[in-house]
Amino acid sequence: MVNLSVPVSSTDHIAGSESAAVTLVEYGDYQCPDCGAGYVIVKKLQKHFGDKLRFVFRNFPLPMHQYAEAAAETAEYAAEQDQFWEMHDALFEHQDEFSDSFFGEIAKQLGLKTSEVKSAIEDEAYADKIEADVEGGEASKVHGTPTFFINGKGHEGSYDYETLRKAIESIAGKG
Repeated sequence: MVNLSVPVSSTDHIAGSESAAVTLVEYGDYQCPDCGAGYVIVKKLQKHFGDKLRFVFRNFPLPMHQYAEAAAETAEYAAEQDQFWEMHDALFEHQDEFSDSFFGEIAKQLGLKTSEVKSAIEDEAYADKIEADVEGGEASKVHGTPTFFINGKGHEGSYDYETLRKAIESIAGKG
């Protein structure tokens, strides 16, 4: 079994309490259709487990996805504006709409500055943060997305709702 090589820290995007019984870490790609399906499952798990579950999202944009890097840059820009989770959700909920103009439009809908998002993407302003996530994933033997870790241990089963729920329940107890 593979372990998470980079521990969860304050540089991560974290939803939930540090005292949660279970920490679920996902390495994901905003343009990956499987990550889009995983997004819905994670939302359902968060609702089911409530404060027993802490969720961490780390970037792992895959080169085969044309807009994955731009989406990650957009999410990191939003994080600096204290709107990471709003942007994270919007990106997954609209991943079939990605285009060269999409990221500015979605930023505007969230009240962020379109010009600043475009600059962040063009300048690769958050490339170091994104690359650190990718390197951490590679060190943890992440080869594709989504890849999940539960309390630091690689989740090797399916990432469907029932399988993940049971794996989390085995640690946290019934939700």
